[in-house]
Amino acid sequence: MFDTPFYDPGKSYEENLKSGPYGAFADGKIIKTAGEPQYDFWGYKVYLPFGIPAGPLINGKFTRAALEKGFDIVIYKTVRSKKSEAHTWPNILAVEVEGDLKPETGKKLKANTNYQKPLSITNSFGVPSAVPDFWQKDIQDVLKNMEKGQILVGSFQGTKVGDGNIENYINDFCLCARLLKDTGVKVLEVNLSCPNEGTDNLLCYDTEKSLEVLKAIKKEIGDLPLIIKIGYFKDDVALSDFVEKVGKIVEGISAINTISTEIVDEHGEQALPGKGRKISGVCGHSIKWAGLEMVEKLKKLREEFNYTYTIIGVGGVSTPEDFQEYRKAGADIVMSATGVMWNPNLAREIKKSLSIKTI
Repeated sequence: MFDTPFYDPGKSYEENLKSGPYGAFADGKIIKTAGEPQYDFWGYKVYLPFGIPAGPLINGKFTRAALEKGFDIVIYKTVRSKKSEAHTWPNILAVEVEGDLKPETGKKLKANTNYQKPLSITNSFGVPSAVPDFWQKDIQDVLKNMEKGQILVGSFQGTKVGDGNIENYINDFCLCARLLKDTGVKVLEVNLSCPNEGTDNLLCYDTEKSLEVLKAIKKEIGDLPLIIKIGYFKDDVALSDFVEKVGKIVEGISAINTISTEIVDEHGEQALPGKGRKISGVCGHSIKWAGLEMVEKLKKLREEFNYTYTIIGVGGVSTPEDFQEYRKAGADIVMSATGVMWNPNLAREIKKSLSIKTI
């Protein structure tokens, strides 16, 4: 049986913002870690190289709750330089997958509300964001209450404009990076991998455009560590070219986000209402293979090019054993979104498996 998820799929995004988090994230119990933090995170020490990626922690209340439950590395949900509304409810559905989900053209998955192990879900939010005045203050309030051994990462992405002007697009990335830097966060993550806007043409699959965006961002933020979040690469040559060009200018690479496919209901019709939502990203157990494979490839490429970027493994982590698999594959940091939503005690379980004492 699952615990009550801290984000309620049965409620709209706006309802979760207003009334969440739920389940164990709302029980008021605080988990503290004994001793001194031993693991390095760009000069900051954490107790455990494990955390929650951008996505589930939709505001300061969710973020503080994660920190209180022993998650040492938390990423505030991806923000934009202007207000953006969430897609219409439902935003999360369980999907029926047999075995591993491969990135096959024409693949359809049936969606429902039957959340059971091994769990895979589709999430379709559209990267909603409050106005900068709100999220800047919200992030600063979280930073004021950080404990020893904890780190907050700020995630962001640029917003395309209707005229398709690439210069304006890049400028928006830089504006958002500057606004996040002004909050006082010590590490930034830029999302190059989000399929939530109705396309599988992820920015990370366009190496030259990604490089142009990243150079501009690094010029804006200076020495502040920058993580890039990327999707699964089917083509090893394309991945090698991408890493060779961007791996020397960023401090971290996080993989993967989701695998996109068509989501249908029990009648074979589009399950998620609205234009551009026929295709949606799938995460959870069925994409674990892809996350592990990408970590192994990123490690090999890091050695090949003699780079130093940190590898963050994401995808299908729901147990301490999953965490260890990622670490053995070469992940310096491991993160979980779907797994921790339904198991809010996962950080404590992993610490216990490593004999890291919590109180």
